[in-house]
Amino acid sequence: MSEIRKIAAILVADVVGYSRLAGADEDRTLARLRALRSELIDPAVAAHHGRVVKRTGDGSLIEFRSVVEAVRSAIAMQKGLTEHNVGVADDRRIDFRIGIHLGDVVEEADGDLMGDGVNIAARLESICEPGAICLSEDAYRQVKGRLDLAVSDLGLIQLKNIAEPIRVYSLQVGEPPQAPAPAPEKSDPPRLSMVVLPFANIGGGVEQDHFVDGVTESLTTDLSRIRGSFVIGRNTAFTFKGRAVDLKQIGRELNVRYVLEGSVQRGSARIRVNVQLIDAESDNHLWAERFDKPLADLFDMQDEIVARLASALNAQLVTAEARRAEKAPNPDSTDLYFQGMAWFYKGLTPRYMAQSRSYFDRALVADPNNVDAVIGLAGIEAIEGVNSFAADPVASFAAAEAKLIEALSSVPDHVVGHMWLGLVLIWTKRAAEGIAKCEHALALDRNVARAEGAIGFGKILIGRAEEAEAHVAEALRRSPRDTVAFVWMTHVGLAKNLLGSWEQAVAWCRRAIEANRNYPRAYFQLAVALAQLGRLDEAHSSVTAGIAIHPTFSLSRAHADWTALSDDPTYLGQLGPVLEGLRMAGIPEQ
Repeated sequence: MSEIRKIAAILVADVVGYSRLAGADEDRTLARLRALRSELIDPAVAAHHGRVVKRTGDGSLIEFRSVVEAVRSAIAMQKGLTEHNVGVADDRRIDFRIGIHLGDVVEEADGDLMGDGVNIAARLESICEPGAICLSEDAYRQVKGRLDLAVSDLGLIQLKNIAEPIRVYSLQVGEPPQAPAPAPEKSDPPRLSMVVLPFANIGGGVEQDHFVDGVTESLTTDLSRIRGSFVIGRNTAFTFKGRAVDLKQIGRELNVRYVLEGSVQRGSARIRVNVQLIDAESDNHLWAERFDKPLADLFDMQDEIVARLASALNAQLVTAEARRAEKAPNPDSTDLYFQGMAWFYKGLTPRYMAQSRSYFDRALVADPNNVDAVIGLAGIEAIEGVNSFAADPVASFAAAEAKLIEALSSVPDHVVGHMWLGLVLIWTKRAAEGIAKCEHALALDRNVARAEGAIGFGKILIGRAEEAEAHVAEALRRSPRDTVAFVWMTHVGLAKNLLGSWEQAVAWCRRAIEANRNYPRAYFQLAVALAQLGRLDEAHSSVTAGIAIHPTFSLSRAHADWTALSDDPTYLGQLGPVLEGLRMAGIPEQ
């Protein structure tokens, strides 16, 4: 074999300030370093059965049989240097930083070592204090209780180019004894930072563990797609599996704002999933949800549970961040953006949109480069255009499109930006282009339920109304309590009316009204279906309810609005019976 994979104790040592020392007197520095290697370093390595893998100028990569041997060798080196530096001027001292890790490495045919084990040891060395030894948690576990040295727990540290944070311990060596190096001051947890703890398997056998762990892993992956989120990796999160934990302590250790925990309970024919979102700082429960479903294909069920959770959590996290921002004495641009989104999620009314706009405007005053706030404003302008909140809907759509194109030019993979641009295109007689944009958004993040709902409406406008229901059903599967779910349901009601499926249209429109009793279009679509079924009294009642909300609605207005959306001949040909249904239901001509 040309290479061997193994677990090894890796020590990386480096001279502190070598460039400065060599710049002042290169020849003398090199001579002193060679003497230290032959008189101190090599004997310390040999005494503890180490192997010098390679030297890189002022640094060394050394392999040991065990962490205990590696640490003992490192202690010998650091103590020897302390003695060597007695009486030496500060600007001429040679001090070492040493990092030690126990991990997976690959040994090449020539004896060189590669892999994460080496990389982590090197990063530990780079953050070490002069004269100290930094150990990863995996290494420290091997020597804990065997050392008579001051030990400092530096906490979880995100090492450069290492995917997940690593807990680091510092051993201080040298005479006279020094106080343990203080742990680096931790910054406040990042916004939208969270850990998904392994879900508990309640009453299930070992065979259910795979399903439960799969839910945790998939949810971790999907939440990490939320723009601006920081989600602790799976490997770190799973170290808490099966342990009784203090959630506030976890928040401090991992430096996250939120903890998501849950459980899975399986009966003979049903499966129940409980989940809670918790503020790690206060230990307060922010949100809880329960899924109780008939037992079906576990993988399909896992996908559905994860999709619903990811969609719901996106909105819940924004709301939580907005609450924090309200308490901030000097809110920054991101704080103001979250407050704007919180208003946006309340509902598509002129008042809520105006409140949301005010926060997005303030966010852009604080930071003109806040792309999320630009896209938020574009979304409001699009909503104002399609719902005729604005005096000039055409101008609103144009302004929204310009903002979105500009934002996507700087952040090409902004999922919500692609979704909004797709909606603007759909609402401005370019449904095929809009569908493609929404499909691109879903390719970037499958959980953007609103993009799926938009595709359903777009299909209606290109003469493929029979496909709309499947897209809306998928959107509802992923986000059943979405604040715009009633709009999606009304779109299916329209699709069924266009296809002459009156009974199905009634069912979908009633669902839409149940979800939101203040959306007039659902009443008008219901009136069409009831009138075509000959249930005129019910149709008249539905019209009365719709007109009470939208007094200026008329047949001429309906014809103008619906034909302005598309010039597809199939779609336009299907409108005749729908307009006739409105006439039969009692909608005024003008």
